[in-house]
Order: sequence, then structure tokens, then C-alpha cells
Amino acid sequence: MEELNRISVEQFKEAEKTPLVVVLDNVRSLNNIGSVFRTSDAFRVAKICLCGITACPPHRDIHKTALGAEDSVDWQYFDNTTDCVNALKEQGYRVYAVEQVDESIMLDTFHTQPNTPTAIVFGNEVEGVDEEVIPLCHGCIEIPQFGTKHSLNISIAAGILIWEMWKKLMSNPS
Repeated sequence: MEELNRISVEQFKEAEKTPLVVVLDNVRSLNNIGSVFRTSDAFRVAKICLCGITACPPHRDIHKTALGAEDSVDWQYFDNTTDCVNALKEQGYRVYAVEQVDESIMLDTFHTQPNTPTAIVFGNEVEGVDEEVIPLCHGCIEIPQFGTKHSLNISIAAGILIWEMWKKLMSNPS
């Protein structure tokens, strides 16, 4: 740990966080949930909101991919995602669904100000972000794709979005 310059769970809890909340809207795969925890740990995401059927720690299969990140990253459970999104908006967050819709903003052209409290909502692996949630969001972000499938596994999409949001939110404009 020391040679890799890794901090302890206690140090992580005290460290400055990226002003980013990741919302999982009815994500069914425990491996995907664990992967999102692990990526969120890597970029010091402020919190993960687990909504609906999304499983919560402690769970053996979440731990298998999270590798302990479920202990470092704060998380909160909501029965439904609409309550979560409304609560985040009341706290001053800009909330964006990660979804392919008519007016989505391509990630490579998405702009935000550093240190802006932001939340990104990832949907169910089959159904996507719930249709009731999308109109509550400030917008939708889409990852540009150039192949035949036009979909990514949630853990891959989360990795891409969390990295890009970290760069945008934690940069120091000159």
C-alpha cells in the first residue's frame, strides 16, 4: 500500500471528494454495482445512491468486484430514483441521466464548471434510465459511439463518465 501511495479507508473518508454523486437506477448486476464502487473509489466520488432493485452492501458478489471500495465510498439507498433525484436537486446538484435521447449532450461536448455539485444517473442494464426520471434531470449525457451496438455495459459507461466528470469538476481553470 505504501509503495503504491494508496491511502487507507480512514484517510479516504477524510480526503477531499470529487463533487460527484453516482446514482444507480435499478441496476441488477451485482458485479456492475461492485465495479461502480471500485471506480468511484479511484476518483474519490462523494457518494453513490443505490435505488430500487439495486442491491446494497454488504454483499459477497458486490465485494467480489468492489474489493473493499464499498467500505470507503459513502452510499445511500432510496426506494425509488425519483426521490433520489429530487433530493439531490434540493441540495443544489446538477443531475444528468446517462442516456441516449433526442436532445442528449454528447460527452465530448458536455461542459460544466469546476467544483459544481453534479450527479449522473445510470439506468438498468436492459431498460436504461427510468422514463419518469429523465424529465427530472437537467439533461442527458450520451457517450459517442461509432460501432454497430450503440450500447455499453454500465460498468464501462460509468468508468468513462466518472473519469470525464473528474477531469471537468476537479480542473483548476487558469
